[in-house]
Parts: sequence; structure tokens; C-alpha cells
Amino acid sequence: MPTLTDQAKALLNLELTADQEALFARFHALLVEWNARMNLTAILAPEEVQVKHFLDSLTVADAVELHRGMRVVDVGTGAGFPGVPLQIVYPGIHVTLMDATGKKIQFLEHVIQSLGLANARAVKARAEDAGRFPEHRHVYDLALGRAVARLPILLEYLLPLVKVGGYCVAMKGRTAVDEVNDSAHALSVLGGEVEDIESFQLPGIEETHHLIIVRKTALTPSAYPRASGMPAQKPL
Repeated sequence: MPTLTDQAKALLNLELTADQEALFARFHALLVEWNARMNLTAILAPEEVQVKHFLDSLTVADAVELHRGMRVVDVGTGAGFPGVPLQIVYPGIHVTLMDATGKKIQFLEHVIQSLGLANARAVKARAEDAGRFPEHRHVYDLALGRAVARLPILLEYLLPLVKVGGYCVAMKGRTAVDEVNDSAHALSVLGGEVEDIESFQLPGIEETHHLIIVRKTALTPSAYPRASGMPAQKPL
């Protein structure tokens, strides 16, 4: 099987170092170790983790420019995707790994320490709550969501966290275009605009991978995000 370095170069023209390859190997080992006692991911085979988790996460770097000092929040990060792979390859960015599940935060804190990810932090919070806290509201350059919710719901999680001029990236499968079509009202209310949809064909994966790129065009009104659970119960 081609290495992650080979695949990242072929698909994304991204050069990985030997040290970064070693960090990905260590991350995979931690996934397997911790998954034995908690449900982190159903994908554990090395070749599947490499493509479906690591390479998939790195497509974000092809959709938006990542630069030193950039503040990135990965909402509903779960086992750390896409935030941890991006932090490994771009150590100069500042990544907040946000999840509502305490056990996953414990895992991520261990990953951060074990891999020496100096600019990463794990935060236990629901996005609806974090979006109302001054330390998170309108402060990030980029907000990411992977397998979290349909786009009208996800936008209410992500857009309040992003500063005007920043971006949200929603990682989607075959429903991407339909979800964008369903999100016109949410975008208007929350202060966002779809700038592009980028598509990738991951090696060995039949379904096309899509990144919906949303630019933050205006401050999100203070009424949003709504109380916990409301975005999912009554999408905009």
C-alpha cells in the first residue's frame, strides 16, 4: 500500500516529513489502544485509517490556506478529525478540538501530550454553548465540521465561532449540493455565504468527498446559536 506521504503528495501535492509520518503512526497506535476501552471509531485497519481519517482530514488544507498563527476550531471532533492531522502537518496553526463527550476529551488530551502538539488544546463543550462564550464567539479564523450534522444545523454551530472574513468548512459526502440548497435561510440569518464546493476522490473510496467552503460575511446576531438542542430540533 502507498504510504500516507505518497498519497498526500499525489492527491494534494502536500509534502510530509519523516517526523510527521512517525506522528501519524503514533496517533494510529493510540486510536487502537484507546478504542479497546471506549468507542472512538469503527475504522481501525491501518489502510482505512490512512485514507478515511488521515488523508480525508488533510483535504482541508487544499480547500483553504492554513498559515502560522491561524486559529482553527474543530467542532464535534470526536477522535480528533480533522483537527489532529492538520495540527501534525501545520504545527504553526492553533487548533481547538471541541467535543461534548468527556471521555473523548480525555483521549485528545492524551494525544496532544503524547504527540507533543504544543499549539493544540481540547475543550469539552457543546457548540451551541461555546458559540455564546466570549472566549469562543467570533474569534476563530476557520471552523471545521466533519460528520456532525446536516448543513443548516452545522452552520448554526460553526458560524457564531468565526470572525467576519473567516471561513467554515463542512466535510460532506453525496448530499453536499442538496444540503447547500437547503441552507439559504440559515446562511442569510447567520451571516455566511457559500464560496465554493471542492471535490476529492480519495484512493479506493467510491463516494466523492466534498468540502463546502463558507465565508463569514457578517456578525452572527446575538440570538444565535440558540439553546442547546434547538438547532437540531428546529433547523433554520
